[in-house]
Amino acid sequence: MIETSIKIKEALEHGRRTFAASDIEDPKLEAEVLLRHVLNIDRVRLYLDTGRELSAAEYATYRLVLKRRLNGEPSAYITGHREFFGLDFYVDYRVLIPRPETEIMVETALEFASARPVHLIADIGTGSGAVAVSLATRLTRATIYAVDISDEALTVAAENARKHGVSDRIRFLRGDLLAPIPEAVDMIIANLPYVKEAELREVNTWGYEPALALDGGKDGLDVIRRLIGQLKGKLKPGGALLMEIGAGQGSAVTEILADTFPRSELRLISDGAGFDRVVTLTIT
Repeated sequence: MIETSIKIKEALEHGRRTFAASDIEDPKLEAEVLLRHVLNIDRVRLYLDTGRELSAAEYATYRLVLKRRLNGEPSAYITGHREFFGLDFYVDYRVLIPRPETEIMVETALEFASARPVHLIADIGTGSGAVAVSLATRLTRATIYAVDISDEALTVAAENARKHGVSDRIRFLRGDLLAPIPEAVDMIIANLPYVKEAELREVNTWGYEPALALDGGKDGLDVIRRLIGQLKGKLKPGGALLMEIGAGQGSAVTEILADTFPRSELRLISDGAGFDRVVTLTIT
């Protein structure tokens, strides 16, 4: 029998139990995010109004989004939102959902920019534009080339740039990796596909996120190799390349970079779990 009257606190608990029973990670947060979306309220209002009853329409909608999530659809696609580096980004099926671990690359880029002048940046595989927009909001004197092979992704990225008021300093370019960059830049940021072909179906968003943004080929390094092959002449002297990589790929990627740029400075950065996450190359 379907309940026709339910309070916010009961709806939250129902969502939490439902997700926990299906082994969905962080079930309480997932239930909260989806209920806030349905009610169009912030977190403070949600917890101030825990005794409020949902209308029949609100409860029906909530049950529907719970079902969508149980079927595997990511919450970010259901709500159309994802927070990244303290900013709210619009996301949908056209782009990869920004991950918290990618914030490490943004932090590293800001660290690099604090030590030397950075006027031109290239964000390769910009997707939703999360990295480019996050950097543009903080590096207010820099111009950023945001590159993607997907026209649809660039449409989403441009929307996010407008949303955060940085459209005037981001130039969106469609093309393959570094090919569209018209000049040497101070810094290249790249979040490229790095999932091994055989492991694609293990990604918990498989079937929803664009495969093009995930598939790194047989060993996960196909696209990374191609970018490294295009790198010569694209960085200014003293410039830096920052790439996000998958767990366990650090040694292989640094070896490729060292062979290609033997006089460069290399650095490998781990995430909070101790896995390889960002590799940097500085032209010396």
